[in-house]
Amino acid sequence: MGPVSLLPKYQQLNTWKGDLAKMTHLQAGLSPETIEKARLELNENPDILHQDIQQVRDMIITRPDIGFLRTDDAFILRFLRARKFHQADAFRLLAQYFQYRQLNLDMFKNFKADDPGIKRALIDGFPGVLENRDHYGRKILLLFAANWDQSRNSFTDILRAILLSLEVLIEDPELQINGFLLIIDWSNFSFKQASKLTPSILRLAIEGLQDSFPARFGGVHFVNQPWYIHALYTLIKPFLKDKTRKRIFLHGNNLNSLHQLIHPEFLPSEFGGTLPPYDMGTWARTLLGPDYSDENDYTHTSYNAMHVKHTSSNLERECSPKPMKRSQSVVEAGTLKHEEKGENENTQPLLALD
Repeated sequence: MGPVSLLPKYQQLNTWKGDLAKMTHLQAGLSPETIEKARLELNENPDILHQDIQQVRDMIITRPDIGFLRTDDAFILRFLRARKFHQADAFRLLAQYFQYRQLNLDMFKNFKADDPGIKRALIDGFPGVLENRDHYGRKILLLFAANWDQSRNSFTDILRAILLSLEVLIEDPELQINGFLLIIDWSNFSFKQASKLTPSILRLAIEGLQDSFPARFGGVHFVNQPWYIHALYTLIKPFLKDKTRKRIFLHGNNLNSLHQLIHPEFLPSEFGGTLPPYDMGTWARTLLGPDYSDENDYTHTSYNAMHVKHTSSNLERECSPKPMKRSQSVVEAGTLKHEEKGENENTQPLLALD
């Protein structure tokens, strides 16, 4: 039995209303379970939320070399959540977020879904985003690597499409707390395609996703990876934080190990799940609007990620599947393959075509 309040009932009601008011602004829309999760896992305290945010904001003056283009409460809060309310770490991430954009200006010109390069990548399924979340409330992103047509999409445009998608999704405060999962299917990904993944562009992706974006990634899952993807992984390991390495899982063609971490009821059939095959156009339609077409030029009003409201869960639509290269995974007995620390960390390029 909990403690009994000695306050008169009307004062108890006013106190409860005051507590609710503290939560309704910055914690509005969060389920009670998510609020409790934020308290337990992220050290989020509604009583001092504004003080935490202000302390991060006060650090901005220490980096006059960076243009902090957005500093409102809701924006800074996502960085605090991404760093479990360690204020110095949250500010460092905030600074890196804007510094990355300053150093890569071309990537963020016309940073909208109707930019031709971003639009092509979205239409080709980069990334895929599942409508339903997993049992921990995490959003699942998919990448079907073999669908990368290098004559059509540059790696940079694919990265831009992924970053734009994350900008849209991170507007949802539930996802700021619960986070994301990424599954990369390497089925039919050729050696020639892999040879285009140079150290410089891989590092660009790592800096953009690991070091400069306020998202919590609960796991990055490789399936059907060939030997040369193992080689590429060795190449990028020196750029990965220990925490990131521990969250990268190499499943090969054994989906039982994947299902130990993500239940089949949340996965499409390509990954041995119970859901229908993933429709490659789903997420593109969400961002481009109801007039989306993968055949004709898109003319709908542009979508600006910096002003988007979290509508992704309401806009995803059911459509007939677009033809795609299917996963060749099989479900068979086996154990989870997880890269261990201490393996070869050679940074020299391992892939080359004569």
